[in-house]
Amino acid sequence: MNFEIDEQQRDFAASIDAALGSADLPAVVRAWAAGDTAPGRKVWQTLTELGVTALAVAEEHDGIGAHPVDLVVALERLGAHCVPGPVTESIAVAPVLLASDAQRSAELAAGELIATAAIAPESPRAVDAEFAGVILVGRDGAVSEGTAEGAHESLDPSRKLFDVNASDDSWAADVQRAREFGALATAAQLIGAGQAMLDLSVQYAKQRSQFGRVIGSYQAIKHKLADVHIALELARPLVYGAALSLHADSPDTARDVSAAKVAAAEAGLLAARSALQTHGAIGFTQEHDLGLLLLRAQALRSAWGDTTAHRRRVLEAL
Repeated sequence: MNFEIDEQQRDFAASIDAALGSADLPAVVRAWAAGDTAPGRKVWQTLTELGVTALAVAEEHDGIGAHPVDLVVALERLGAHCVPGPVTESIAVAPVLLASDAQRSAELAAGELIATAAIAPESPRAVDAEFAGVILVGRDGAVSEGTAEGAHESLDPSRKLFDVNASDDSWAADVQRAREFGALATAAQLIGAGQAMLDLSVQYAKQRSQFGRVIGSYQAIKHKLADVHIALELARPLVYGAALSLHADSPDTARDVSAAKVAAAEAGLLAARSALQTHGAIGFTQEHDLGLLLLRAQALRSAWGDTTAHRRRVLEAL
């Protein structure tokens, strides 16, 4: 099976990189963490113009109805650029939960509605509920609208978590499929964040000198960064494979999605550790862009199911 993306998908990823690369995302993320979401809203408008917010919305609701692999390609780039907001929830989960609601699905596609979601036990709290236009609460094959209650600080200051109170009115939805999309989308972002941390580390290792030599010339640094590259390259096909399983509604979907989430989370953790060791203490300061990625990767590792829960699902499927 060929897990390489095609030329059109590579061009799509490049267009996202070009647009987000000129948006000064580190400044946007810092502003978001400080409570100023105006620059972030402009980024989300850019995502709408690129078609990202319409990817998972059905064509009959004015969306693109794209293949899940296309969704993974886009979300990997959003993870690399550390885009703030309920990325997984609005772009990947909400289209499933709102599939029977033509009007709000069309609003999602057009960027007029940004949604967040809470589905226990994987994601019991809603991310960035104060930014979203609707909070969706999934439970037992049904979805309700929710209201935000207490706010909780995340490891990542740009990802605020909220307790939610679900209303009594509900509608039927494929909540389990929404869960799978949540885990898949998070895995894709972890791959993107891991790759971005690796790229920053390689660049830094070529510039930083120690004992009269650039640190990238030392075998210890070379091997450490090579291990990260290998981990990412092994995890990425699992994420694409999980997207294929979701598209085919395979009976192995749960196993494949969980395997992808575990591999992406472990690769992201290795990338974070190696990046911090390569950069030294400067990498963990919020003044350095690497610090934003370190915190985002750590927050995403436990989002939509931690590695323990997903390993258990893989074991149960064997």
